[in-house]
Amino acid sequence: MNTFLPKDHAGEVATEIELIRSTEPEKAQQIANVKLFQQARNAAVLPLPPGEGRGEGTGEGPSTPLRNLQQTARDRQNIFTALMEAVKTHSLGQISHALYEVGGEYRRNM
Repeated sequence: MNTFLPKDHAGEVATEIELIRSTEPEKAQQIANVKLFQQARNAAVLPLPPGEGRGEGTGEGPSTPLRNLQQTARDRQNIFTALMEAVKTHSLGQISHALYEVGGEYRRNM
């Protein structure tokens, strides 16, 4: 973790940070929330027939929010509205991969 130290700190500054842990009910609620999101996403995104498109079986057909997001990015339009629709039914990983297909993935030159 990065910590800002003022110029006049006169050596090491020991700071004790209290960690906050989730309770068991909080953990169980978060797991339930994720499962509900996945169920809603799976119900909203119907799979493509096998062999159709790169997103085979993932529900990334022409009318899905991911395809709309990709087309918006290809058209060099503001993707905010399309992104807000995509997050309702898709995970961060799905959205990231859809955008990687359009613009590629950043790779730092070594």
